[in-house]
Amino acid sequence: MGAIDLIRPKKERKQIETTAAALQAAQTSNETDSRFGKLVLLLLRFGLDGKGPLHSAKDVAEDALTKSKTREAAIGRVARRAVAGGAAGGFATGVGGFVTMPVAMPANVFEFYVQAVRMVGAIAYLRGYNISEPEIRTAILLTLIGSNSEDVLAKAGIPTGGGQLATMATRGLPPSVLILLNKAVGFRIARGVAERMFTRLGRGIPLAGGVFAGGLDGVMMKKIADQAMKEFPARTW
Repeated sequence: MGAIDLIRPKKERKQIETTAAALQAAQTSNETDSRFGKLVLLLLRFGLDGKGPLHSAKDVAEDALTKSKTREAAIGRVARRAVAGGAAGGFATGVGGFVTMPVAMPANVFEFYVQAVRMVGAIAYLRGYNISEPEIRTAILLTLIGSNSEDVLAKAGIPTGGGQLATMATRGLPPSVLILLNKAVGFRIARGVAERMFTRLGRGIPLAGGVFAGGLDGVMMKKIADQAMKEFPARTW
């Protein structure tokens, strides 16, 4: 630890250490055999592209557009539905208390991020972005981790200069860098499972735990929605 680290706020140091760990973990194996890479692939497959009964982000966006007068109104509709869905999933997870938490928590985290990916993808689509492009898909994933995305990019040698992730995505990053970034996001999400479990330990009482978990997930989804609207400004049609 250098002198500069001694004067950094404790929270900031922890965030930097977590980011470095994410990138280090992402570099240790190929995407095909990395659990973080597999997690990201599943999120993209179920959340962004749609699979089975799950609608794709494009389908969700088009449905919202047919029920709204403007694209911005459609974006608001997408965000509200996702926030409500996130809160409902959190409530269902916590309502059983400690008895069901070990099984319900991982499922809830995966479901939450599938909904979040679909929401961010729908917002990006409605703002005029091609969500089938690898760079845009990576930008969507980075949106899930909010302000931490800048740290991940900086550690990977990609300074954003305070700009939007969508702008970063237009720089034509090589596939190897995109894979690294994707797996770093996967690492942070996987780590979040343990952190969220710890947060909810004090709310393991049936029903009360459901209310707490539902509120927490609703707030988190709202933050991701706000971040998505910031990161993907409207393109000129």
